[in-house]
Amino acid sequence: MKRYLFVGLLALLAGFFGVERVEAQGTYRLSAGDTLTFQVLEDPSLNRNLLVLPDGTVSLPNVGVIKVSGQTLTTLKNRVTDRLTPFFAQPPTVFLSVAALAPPKVPAAPRQPAPPPVISIYALGEFAKPGKFDVKPNTTLLQFLAASGGLTRFAATKRLQLRRTAPGMTESVYTINYRQLAAGAARGKPIVLIEGDVIIAPERRLFE
Repeated sequence: MKRYLFVGLLALLAGFFGVERVEAQGTYRLSAGDTLTFQVLEDPSLNRNLLVLPDGTVSLPNVGVIKVSGQTLTTLKNRVTDRLTPFFAQPPTVFLSVAALAPPKVPAAPRQPAPPPVISIYALGEFAKPGKFDVKPNTTLLQFLAASGGLTRFAATKRLQLRRTAPGMTESVYTINYRQLAAGAARGKPIVLIEGDVIIAPERRLFE
């Protein structure tokens, strides 16, 4: 008799502190990332906090893995009570509440477009702006000369040098007549630059 009075008193106290909270959350539908407080009045050793896993499940003692995502606390409480009842002389008094909501999802930062590919070309000698230049692939020699600022008036335009080292090969040197190239008199396809090309504009000799 005393045992039933004691259990009844505990139930009243638990109801005073917890039932209103559970009822207030009764319409909330659980989701992954929520933290639940689980209590069994008749067996405090089962009490614990439960994290709803990404797959929407929790693991309960004497119950096992159970799907909770999308359910209300009331529905979940009834399911858990039914599964725990065989372990008790009478249906246990189960309390469930949301201890913490899942943290809000932070929207992923927009993906930045990849920078356009470039190749490095080197200009030496009588250039208006000698140095290293990053240009788009498939840039021709004429396009490069225009983009780099061109040659100085002291450049030997009939004997520009293009020095090219292909991977695994020795350096090749090509002599280019810029005047013919610019006038369209040079035959063949346009000279397309590749990564690492070095263009040298030597100084003009006397009377050249």
